[in-house]
Order: sequence, then C-alpha cells, then structure tokens
Amino acid sequence: MWWVLDCVCSSSSSSYYEGERLARLLKSIHKEIESTKTLEGSSLPEKFWFKQQFAIGVNEVTRVLERMSPVSESGSSLQRSHAINNHKVPSVHLQAILIASDCNPKWLTRHLPSLASSRKVPLIFVKDKRGGSLRLGELVKLKTAIAIGVKARGNAINEIVGILCGNETNLDTDCQN
Repeated sequence: MWWVLDCVCSSSSSSYYEGERLARLLKSIHKEIESTKTLEGSSLPEKFWFKQQFAIGVNEVTRVLERMSPVSESGSSLQRSHAINNHKVPSVHLQAILIASDCNPKWLTRHLPSLASSRKVPLIFVKDKRGGSLRLGELVKLKTAIAIGVKARGNAINEIVGILCGNETNLDTDCQN
C-alpha cells in the first residue's frame, strides 16, 4: 500500500509522508479520535459527535471557512459579524483541512487552498493508491470523504493535528503553521 500526505501549511513549505510513516500517522489520528470519544463520554450518537469535531465534506468545510474571519498579512483577524435570523452564528475555527488528492473532478476542491490560505488554515493533501477519499472516509466512519476540516476544540485530536502541521516543538517535519 502506497500513501502520500502533503502538508501545505504555508506557501513555501511542504512535507511529504508516505508508506509506513503515513500509516503510523493515520493510525495515531484514529487512536486520538477513539481516545477523545472515550474521554468526553458523550451520550451523543456517533454521527453527531463526529460533526462536533469535524467539518465533513467540501460544502461544510467551505461553509466553516467562509464564516471564519480572514487574517490580514500582519496576522490580525479582520472581524466580520455573522447573523442568521438575528442570532449570532457560533464562531467555529478550523485547525487544519485534510483533502483527498484523488477528487474527480478537481474543480470540487479547487477553491479550498485560496480560502484556507486567507484564513491561515493549513491544508493536508492525502494520496493513496486505493484512494485518498477512502482513507479520509475511514477516519470519520463514512465510505468516502473528499474534505475534512478539523475543528479547533482543544482536545487530543487537535494535539495530533498540531504535530502534523508543526505546531509542536519536537517534530520531524518541515511543515510550519
């Protein structure tokens, strides 16, 4: 089995994961998902729990990104107010976005890199001989998933994704947030 993970966290740096190294990485993400589910002890059905932790699918990832405030070149957030029926939309931020590189047609995900870049959200491209969308689907207990946004919730899933994109100090990757 051959896998490649390309983490695009800034315009100039990227890191590739393949083979056994990627297999260990995806296994550790899955382990943190199970660990977080156990620690939270939520009585929610699994489908709803996953929706709290992840934005699943291109449409939902796009929706969450559009609701996030763009970040200026200096790093400060350009505040925008979102209201639906006079209710404020809760501010949900994505820590990272995993995208299947085998998406066909490619235009389905073509807008995500520029949108994510304007919000300073790192992209992680997943490629596998069997199909990156199958690998991503396995993470969220679906058949396939073209895009998954990891919501910033401050749990073990966020810690492992932080390691993926270089938010930790002891890393073996070149990827920076």
